[in-house]
Amino acid sequence: MTHTAKLQAMVFAAGLGTRLKPLTDTMPKAMVPVGGVPLIRRVLARLREAGAGRVVVNVHHLARQIVDYLAANGNFGMDIRISDESGGLLDTGGGLKKAAPLFRTDAPILIHNVDILSNVDIDALLAAAAGADATLLVSRRETTRYLLFDDAMRLVGWTNTATGQVRSPYPQLDPARCARYAFAGIHVFSPRLFALMDAFPDKFGIIDFYLGACAEADIRGHVQPGLRLLDVGKLDTLAEAERFAAEFGERR
Repeated sequence: MTHTAKLQAMVFAAGLGTRLKPLTDTMPKAMVPVGGVPLIRRVLARLREAGAGRVVVNVHHLARQIVDYLAANGNFGMDIRISDESGGLLDTGGGLKKAAPLFRTDAPILIHNVDILSNVDIDALLAAAAGADATLLVSRRETTRYLLFDDAMRLVGWTNTATGQVRSPYPQLDPARCARYAFAGIHVFSPRLFALMDAFPDKFGIIDFYLGACAEADIRGHVQPGLRLLDVGKLDTLAEAERFAAEFGERR
């Protein structure tokens, strides 16, 4: 695990979790239990196993519950820093930009949505990310919104297949000639990209940033054979999430 020795991480945990109402009327999404274990604990266990030392967690909705839970558990033996967005949600890109001072500049940042369960091989993702500015875990799951990659798996654009919309810094891009993948909510980000965020507002999405930066930065996609992924974003996925966690031995 030598390539993870200096690994940092960030957990996006500030969302309102509106699709999980009424559970999220009284608890933040990060604290929603799957198999009796809060989502944030499952994610942190995976990050710790991967070698992450410093972890930044952003908070907003019912933030005190997350902060108190981490403190009561000794931060699970990790160097956890809180990026407080109580004053207003900043979206994923803005949340990462706000958290920039909490990271070292000499190590990659593994970013993980709090509501994603998967069997991802984090070591393989980190190895694939070596030398890149950012590497996005992607899959072939069915959706209407896809990231577009060239033959070398460099990010070149985005498309909505339902509307035909295409976004790309390359005006002549033909989506039909691109590899098309769905974003998995897990990615590796180099701190050297923070400089490119200066031109962005306080609130913006991370995919908006990647699309704006992909012409000048090395932003790649990474596909893992056999990847299984579950977005625990709706009430009707909780039962499936419990089966998923049991099947893949999601860490406690």
